[in-house]
Amino acid sequence: MKAQNAFYAQSGGVTAVINASACALIETARQYPDRIGKVYAGRNGIIGALTEDLIDTGLESEAAIAALRYTPSGAFGSCRYKLKGLEENKAQYERLIEVFRAHNVGYFFYNGGNDSQDTAYKVSQLGEQLNHPLTCIGIPKTVDNDLPITDNCPGFGSVAKYIAISTREASFDVRSMATTSTKVFVLEVMGRHAGWIAAAGGLAADEEHDIPLVILFPEVPFDQEKFLTRVDENVRAYGYCSVVVSEGVKRADGKFVAEAGGKDAFGHAQLGGAAPVIADMIKNSLGHKYHWAVADYLQRAARHIASKTDVEHAYAVGKAAVDLAMEGKNAVMPTLVRVSDTPYRWTLGSANLADVANVEKGLPRDYISDDGFGITAACRTYLQPLIEGEDYPPYRNGVPDYVVLKNMPVEKKLNTAFKI
Repeated sequence: MKAQNAFYAQSGGVTAVINASACALIETARQYPDRIGKVYAGRNGIIGALTEDLIDTGLESEAAIAALRYTPSGAFGSCRYKLKGLEENKAQYERLIEVFRAHNVGYFFYNGGNDSQDTAYKVSQLGEQLNHPLTCIGIPKTVDNDLPITDNCPGFGSVAKYIAISTREASFDVRSMATTSTKVFVLEVMGRHAGWIAAAGGLAADEEHDIPLVILFPEVPFDQEKFLTRVDENVRAYGYCSVVVSEGVKRADGKFVAEAGGKDAFGHAQLGGAAPVIADMIKNSLGHKYHWAVADYLQRAARHIASKTDVEHAYAVGKAAVDLAMEGKNAVMPTLVRVSDTPYRWTLGSANLADVANVEKGLPRDYISDDGFGITAACRTYLQPLIEGEDYPPYRNGVPDYVVLKNMPVEKKLNTAFKI
């Protein structure tokens, strides 16, 4: 049987370790030259497939591909672009198959979160319908940690580590200045519907570090009076208070505290910044001097302080994606399976894309303290191993020496353009 080519793409918000998955996938695919010909990457995700803008990863050296393991963000470009249902926009799917057929693509690997796994599932159904069978494997990635079935999502552990560290360090800063200056520090973190990243802020405090923290989760309706009372109590008792707020915190009526009124490319409500809203409440109601910050891209791009566990997870699912394809599996996603907490041990499993697509896993209520402002021992047990270990990138001239790929384009074979 003639070897078929593979198409790999990165989707959605990137992470500190998504390239480690790309590294593993490409390195593993190169071990099957009789079955996998070339590995093409989509420039800017699925858009690269639709516009026939493919990258030939075979033109990159082994050293460059290996360097992806410690390089953050999306080496091939990512996108927020959700394919509609087959009946809604059949032309999109026909175009995908047209491009894949032209370039002898028989393997489709899509590296992303909830919406991306939905895309991979739709493409797996599409191939059969349009008489071009494809082996479709989803690869888990999301800092939000909200994919179901898998114990955790590659990308989350490193964000959790960054937020835990940043919350502790900023709290030390505020404590030092609280007598004459700032008394409340507010840190906004990602997490539209799930409070996993916010929960990681709770790791800043432990038995040796008695930090007064208030965490605001999307899973707990925001009670302004109760919140302000807790902040004021902390300031009176400790002299200061740190607040970690998820961007997706909602009021009792279901409206986001920070909703700006628009929609993003996936149709989600555009959020306008929870931190300044919360900070203004503190100033107007309590009169405490404050500072606020938005972790934003910093939290998901911070490869310099990535979790070693997370890097190993990301590499493992990239390798597993190819292994599953070689085993003849289709429409599945490799998963991480926790074997034990202490010592932390894990293995790999798999899940059907039909069971993963568009399903969000929120923070369990028993991971949130009874008062709604902190994490429980069970949550700490779950989170702790995911942030452990350091995997520093190489440094040159005092800064990380990240790789930049050549990303050489594949010659187009179709005469028709496709408008996104």
